[in-house]
Amino acid sequence: MENPLRSPDTSVTSEPRRRRSRRVRRVLLALLVAAGVLGAVWLMLPAQRDGARAPGPPRPPAPAPGAAGLAAVGAGAPASLPALTALIAERERHLRARPKDAGAWAVLGVAYVERGRRTVDPADYPRAEEALRTSLRLLPQEKNTEALNGLAMLENGRRDFAAARSWGEAAVKQEPERWTAYPPLIDAYTGLGDHKAAQRTLDKLLTLNRSPAVRAEAAAVYWDRGWREDAAAELSDAAAGAASPAERAAYLEQAGRIALERGDREDALRRFDAALRLDPDRLAARAGRGRALAALGRTAEALTAYRQALGDRPYPEYALELGELYESLGSRPEARELYGLLRARALQNEEAGVDDEVVLGRFEADHGDPGSAVRRLRAEWERRPGTAVADALGWALHRDGQDVEALRFATRATEAAEGGGVRNALYAFHRGVIEQGLGLPGAARRHLENALRTNPYFSPLWAPEAQAALRALGEPPPEEVPAGVVGAR
Repeated sequence: MENPLRSPDTSVTSEPRRRRSRRVRRVLLALLVAAGVLGAVWLMLPAQRDGARAPGPPRPPAPAPGAAGLAAVGAGAPASLPALTALIAERERHLRARPKDAGAWAVLGVAYVERGRRTVDPADYPRAEEALRTSLRLLPQEKNTEALNGLAMLENGRRDFAAARSWGEAAVKQEPERWTAYPPLIDAYTGLGDHKAAQRTLDKLLTLNRSPAVRAEAAAVYWDRGWREDAAAELSDAAAGAASPAERAAYLEQAGRIALERGDREDALRRFDAALRLDPDRLAARAGRGRALAALGRTAEALTAYRQALGDRPYPEYALELGELYESLGSRPEARELYGLLRARALQNEEAGVDDEVVLGRFEADHGDPGSAVRRLRAEWERRPGTAVADALGWALHRDGQDVEALRFATRATEAAEGGGVRNALYAFHRGVIEQGLGLPGAARRHLENALRTNPYFSPLWAPEAQAALRALGEPPPEEVPAGVVGAR
């Protein structure tokens, strides 16, 4: 494993001072006097010259990037990429001098986790684990909630939600009044499909804190429950109260995703653009911009945005989306290139402990080997029976010709009592096609219509398929129309 505390490759040295001549010293002295006179004259001029502001109390200096990163990490809020990198460098320097500082190791581990999430670079996750476990060796678990919390965040990033739940529950049990321990636990419960536990934990969190970061967490839970208006309202409040441009950008990006999942392409694009103006390093906003542009039919711009989001570290989810966009355009060689990148990147992620089985299963089901997808996703269901896994497994079973079992998982993903209630157009499309294959035209029509009503632009490849499937079903026969309803469909 690469040593995260390696010494810098450069050093700063000072050159010998040269003796100045008397003439040079006299010139410098004259310049300083002149500058002082000009400064005094400037201060004596009227305060409102050319619309300038009247003198007021001096503004506090902006915090150094490392301090800004530490403040954000301590507050459980998103930080900018430069702030995280500066914080990591500062903690590394500190730990070279004080290698037994358990708190500094915990902060370093959390900063690595956050940077890994921002850059979608799994190389930071092993570094984070080493730092957090070093913190636990130096300070026992019973006194080290910070490290427990960091390990919960790390396992959420790797998508090992069962491990994240264990660390998160230990952190909350140890310090139940420490509000920053709750969001990683909520994320773990959501990843495992335990939406009731996620809601209970959020309710407790809201009694402790209502900061912008907590409001954004609440928005994610509400969206998963199908409470769309509540989610949007919480995100609006979170963005308004954000303490830094990077934090506000994170909430605008989240709001953009919600707008796009509602089918509001223009609003989504505005939010993604605003997020990128505040934080150009936010890859999720760049990929979201690609989705919104594709939905608007601005295909060339969408391809550019996706390519920028992929950069030199292609995230498997983005590679799949861009590949399907190329496929929808009939550009199969470009799609195959993206699918190859997807496989290669998923393999690299696996070596760093990151679980990409859902996106690999979706890819294999639609563009590879459905039988392989079923095997992958059955194993994944045993590890983390979440809503996304239920949908992907149901679809893979359908692609493999096992529609009866497929419907059980598709129902799990789309029914409020089972999957939490999230309104997801792709999930509804999958269920409608499975029902169509089982000869259930009424149910199929209902779910296909629901998919297109939720978001008519949910995928450049699959939304046209949903429309074609609906046309193939035709108009409902009279016996499918509820009594007393005229013109119902």
